[in-house]
Amino acid sequence: MSNAQIHALDLTSQFPRSPRATLAGYVVAGRALDKCRAVIAGTNGEYHFGCPLDETFFGFAGITADAFKEFVATGADDDAVAAWIKENATAHTREEVVAWNNGLRYKRISEMPIELQVFLEDYIPEFIPANKIVHYWFDVYDIEEERI
Repeated sequence: MSNAQIHALDLTSQFPRSPRATLAGYVVAGRALDKCRAVIAGTNGEYHFGCPLDETFFGFAGITADAFKEFVATGADDDAVAAWIKENATAHTREEVVAWNNGLRYKRISEMPIELQVFLEDYIPEFIPANKIVHYWFDVYDIEEERI
């Protein structure tokens, strides 16, 4: 068993981190890491690494999913991955990162590209319990994964 597999969650029976959780100061990064490790270990279930959500982080950070996965495959723990992100990410001020994080944390469905609005218009009533209200995009993940 590789070190990457030792750190991997079994996403067939566990959930990855909330997209709201930060790693190296970025939202989405910890979730991307959990999915990456699970893909390497073959325990990703229905979760996909490099999905559009992950790509929002990679795009802002200026790193590629492939480079990230290559480093994660070395078996790096969370602290080492955070250090790697900080070393390899595009330089942003703390204010820029905070603004980006909050832009995603509090993004309303109505602020998303129309194709995602259409997708979520059907997805939410099918997969989110009727007694739960989606205020922000990340609520979809947190409700589905039983965090809220």
